[in-house]
Amino acid sequence: MKRPLLFPTLLFTFAALAGTATTTVEWTRQTSGVGARLRGVSAVNESVAWASGAENTILRTSDGGASWQKLKAPGDAASDKLDFRDIDAIDARTAYALSIGPGAASRIYKTLDAGATWTLQHTNQDPKGFLDAMSFWDAEHGLVIGDSVDGKFQILKTENGGKTWQPVPDSALPPALPGEGAFSASGSNIAVTGTSEAWIVTNSATRSRVLHTADGGKSWEVADTPLAAGPSAGIFSVAFRDPLHGVIVGGDYKLERAAVDNVAITSDGGKSWTLVKSQGLSGFRSAVKYLPGTEHSLIAVGPQGADRSDDDGKTWHPLPLPAGMPGFDALSFAPGQQKAWASGAAGALGRLQFR
Repeated sequence: MKRPLLFPTLLFTFAALAGTATTTVEWTRQTSGVGARLRGVSAVNESVAWASGAENTILRTSDGGASWQKLKAPGDAASDKLDFRDIDAIDARTAYALSIGPGAASRIYKTLDAGATWTLQHTNQDPKGFLDAMSFWDAEHGLVIGDSVDGKFQILKTENGGKTWQPVPDSALPPALPGEGAFSASGSNIAVTGTSEAWIVTNSATRSRVLHTADGGKSWEVADTPLAAGPSAGIFSVAFRDPLHGVIVGGDYKLERAAVDNVAITSDGGKSWTLVKSQGLSGFRSAVKYLPGTEHSLIAVGPQGADRSDDDGKTWHPLPLPAGMPGFDALSFAPGQQKAWASGAAGALGRLQFR
């Protein structure tokens, strides 16, 4: 179904920290037509974006978000009430959707016709398994992370557009900590750069860690980070602008307004991480992205707010949001453009544009 745009635009300006230029930031609150929580969002260009969430919800816009169409759920999912926590669009017609849950509730679907039909590519067969998030280098090569099972990480990779999803052998992975996994909160637990480099963030254990591969998932190493860790705390999102410079954000999702040990940065490819203590994030954040067209600017969002950094994550400042909307769960910039969509609770959708 489609719904018209009902909400006004919020405009505000600020001076970039690195210079004197003034940038106008434009938030436009959009209407999804659904009430489900939308934890997945993927922007293709200034016109096309996809969103996904609970209750078999998959949405798509082709007019910049002026209207959103609720797509028919994959045939075998219609009676299962799947929660599509992550959606990754390859182009305007091609997208992968990942549902989460124990055992067979965790699945990967793909569409080649703008969501008119979906192909089931993978179903988790382990009753202890639980898929969390995915990311793709290109249309053929991608990774999926799941919670650890019996002390072993669960990472899948594809090299043929999802026709097959192969588990990374245990011998290529470090041991997992007890209870270690990845919160399925925004689909941004995995960051990829180039054609073979990737970072995966973990949580729910005694330490928050980052897994790294430089060879497309064939081999992995792990590094500790200083972010707070615990059953409801850890790293929720990771972003890298090149093979060396990256940022991780998170916190405790049960303490959304707490701003304690929830952001760290690296300049050595994730081998070591520096905790940001002064002028950090203003609360729990579930997604972080680099602003296209800039070298050092970042945007982070969470259910209770948003923040911006213009110095590679060393300092942060609150970013105002549309009136009546406290925050978002997920964020996605259209490749190469300073236009993004954010999604969240109760069918929330917002469009962010820098001018």
